[in-house]
Amino acid sequence: MPQSRLLIFDDPYAYQAAVRAAEVEFLVTDKGKFDAELVQIDLDRLWMQQGYDSLPRLARCANDPQRAMIEFVSGWSQAPLQYDGEEVSAGQLVVDGLGSVTRERSTGPHRWSAMSLTPEDLAAAGEAIAGRQLIAPVDTHVVNPPQAQMSRLMTLHGCAVQLVRAAPDILALPSVAKALEQELVHAMVCCLAGDMPAGTRPHAGQRAKVIAKFEDFLAARQYEPVYLAEICTAIGASERTLRTGCHEYFGMGPMRYLWLRRMHLTRRALLGADMQATTVTTVATDYGFWELGRFSVDYRMLFGELPSASLRRPPEQVRDARARN
Repeated sequence: MPQSRLLIFDDPYAYQAAVRAAEVEFLVTDKGKFDAELVQIDLDRLWMQQGYDSLPRLARCANDPQRAMIEFVSGWSQAPLQYDGEEVSAGQLVVDGLGSVTRERSTGPHRWSAMSLTPEDLAAAGEAIAGRQLIAPVDTHVVNPPQAQMSRLMTLHGCAVQLVRAAPDILALPSVAKALEQELVHAMVCCLAGDMPAGTRPHAGQRAKVIAKFEDFLAARQYEPVYLAEICTAIGASERTLRTGCHEYFGMGPMRYLWLRRMHLTRRALLGADMQATTVTTVATDYGFWELGRFSVDYRMLFGELPSASLRRPPEQVRDARARN
């Protein structure tokens, strides 16, 4: 049965947990009040999302191998987004590889849109609409559809989101839900049915492998302070190669990325801790912050409050502004 919901967040951790068709980790890279919004629409075969986040951020997305997903910047005036070090502007489509991992970077407030079908439904829709099966790729690609077709897709997606805001109950009407899905799937296939190999660039290669090894190393050592030479030895990459890859994918060097990631892990631990059973010192040193005075200053600069305030604050709840079944 078609359904939709509009979610509002002031916590990036609750926001990342709500995104579907991928396991997402957000790292906010600038200070300020974080606000986010997520509109989700489930039709018979098609899943849709549109998200908004108010601060620059990095995102690591492990995509669902059971969903063939596309993503695009919402609106022609939106600033470009970096996908695996490649700039993606309004009018372009990111075709996510099944089960692939992508890394995104925004430089300011950002609104994004996504759609997905099962690989079988995508193949069948391609056969019916374009006369050939569309095979969901293993690697992530950026494609450049004709502007008229991309504009049609963006307009339809935006209209569906506005419908959820203004009159969500209308999706309960089978005729409306069916018509909306048919139009959206048709527009999606038309954008994908061109000569994809000539207009795509696979996000693969040596730097992608180095970044994947770097992230795996950090995940395995998240509770320990680690150093650049140690990382390079463990992943089999030179310092120059790792620095180049990190600047391309994350817009910062590896140690700055490591510091930022540990700061967010520390904040998450503080927000979830029992203030009667733990201290800021315990949590900070668990994540490798030994200079506690400097840590406190840096934490306040990044998150707008002292670490002790985070420890005292009850976990923030997702506010479901409108949930419809």
